[in-house]
Amino acid sequence: MDRKKLIKIVRKLHKWPGVLITIFAIHFAISGIIMNHRSLFSSVDLSRKWLPQSYQYNNWNQAAVRGGINLNNDSTLIFGTIGAWIKSNDTYFEYNQGLPQGIDNRKINQLICYKGQFVATTQFGIFQRASHTDLWHPSLMAVPDERFVDLFIKQDTLLILSRNILIKTVDLEHFETCTLPAPEGYTKRASMFNTLWELHSGELFGVAGKLLVDILGFVTLALCLTGLIHFFLPNLIRRQKQVHGTSGNLLSTLRANLKWHNLVGYVFALFLIINTTAGIFLRPPLLIPIITKKVGIIPGSHLDTDNPWHDKLRKGIWNEQSGIYIFSTADGFYACDQKLSSPLIKAYSQPPVSLMGCNVFEPIDSTQYLIGSFSGLYIWNITRGTSTDFFSGKGYEAPTGMARPVSDHMVAGYIRDSKNQEWIFDYNRGIGQKNSSQTWKMPQEVKIKSPISLWNFALEIHTGRVLEPFLGILYLLYIPIAGLSVLMVLISGFMVWLLPLRDKNQ
Repeated sequence: MDRKKLIKIVRKLHKWPGVLITIFAIHFAISGIIMNHRSLFSSVDLSRKWLPQSYQYNNWNQAAVRGGINLNNDSTLIFGTIGAWIKSNDTYFEYNQGLPQGIDNRKINQLICYKGQFVATTQFGIFQRASHTDLWHPSLMAVPDERFVDLFIKQDTLLILSRNILIKTVDLEHFETCTLPAPEGYTKRASMFNTLWELHSGELFGVAGKLLVDILGFVTLALCLTGLIHFFLPNLIRRQKQVHGTSGNLLSTLRANLKWHNLVGYVFALFLIINTTAGIFLRPPLLIPIITKKVGIIPGSHLDTDNPWHDKLRKGIWNEQSGIYIFSTADGFYACDQKLSSPLIKAYSQPPVSLMGCNVFEPIDSTQYLIGSFSGLYIWNITRGTSTDFFSGKGYEAPTGMARPVSDHMVAGYIRDSKNQEWIFDYNRGIGQKNSSQTWKMPQEVKIKSPISLWNFALEIHTGRVLEPFLGILYLLYIPIAGLSVLMVLISGFMVWLLPLRDKNQ
């Protein structure tokens, strides 16, 4: 193809898609910067009333409730994304006093009663509260930057589980950290999903990597702004000449703007292409072919750690009769002896758990557990190795081929109350029972005091889920189409700069 014709084509590919994709690129950049600094923005909330109906709390949906503790025959302490509330018959009392400002700081993953005190684990810390006091107090432990996910009890010991380690305490004042032993047959590899996730956020290369990704966010904003200026300014120059007979300083502004647009573009083009490509594979449909893939660990990266359970732990439980721990991890369910000294053994049968992780892990008896996730709710018999659907009573059969990644029952929480009634909290439909239409009415006060965090709203924008109310299931195509469009604009823009430059040098 003639070089001039090629340059003309790539300029069109850069110009028109670039203008159309600008608004989406700006959203990606701003939301990505916010997501990269969750703790910084954790105190900033947005009212849900300004968002589409699917973001409104209705019937205790949206993981409003993850679990609860029975206080007496009439009262239950419930917890979840709404924080902690006491339900006494049909009346609700807020129980968040003392927790840090911001709904993101009040989201409770687990809450239990230990030695006469309530202990709660949130995204950013562990809090304790005596039943007769008015405030939650943070537990002081020298374990920085851990994401706490679960609490459970072994005899007189409280076990605190983060995504990386296990922490033991008998008095909530002295803490012992423990890295779980590697599983049998362990090889030092990481999931492709996790590798691309950390590459996209920059966390793969620590503080320097996150800083680079932040810079890429600001670079994207700069390229969008200078690109729009270069698109609209020529028309303004022509009008200026028609009216005043001269372009004034606008022509020099146009040249300077183009110079900076090109300079910033070619310096950061490769980084932007890599980051965008990684992001495309983090959402369906391109997520599906990589979800089970394992890859080698990049030496010196954030994933290059001696901890075989780095970012993999989700829930844990102690089985007193068998004398074993059972852990739900990103790689499945594993068992370990009480001394935590032997390699973890993978359960020979695995109940279904979605990619988003296990939300319910409750003992029924010494051999059966209730396992809930976005893949449904199952009764797992660890001795027989069977998983039975809680709702249908049918045995679980693993799907073959391309399968829907979530179930019709996206289980986010579970409570067995003092009257032995079982309440299941579906992420979309909210509260329900297996064979009953009975529910709890969600008070307006709870809704008003449970906004959405800025971080969560940024996540909804960044993943395109905010478009689901308008596009339905087609919103899943937003990330691949937008991502591929951004790649086309970046590559064509680099060629627009490179091809004329090569002509000059020949």
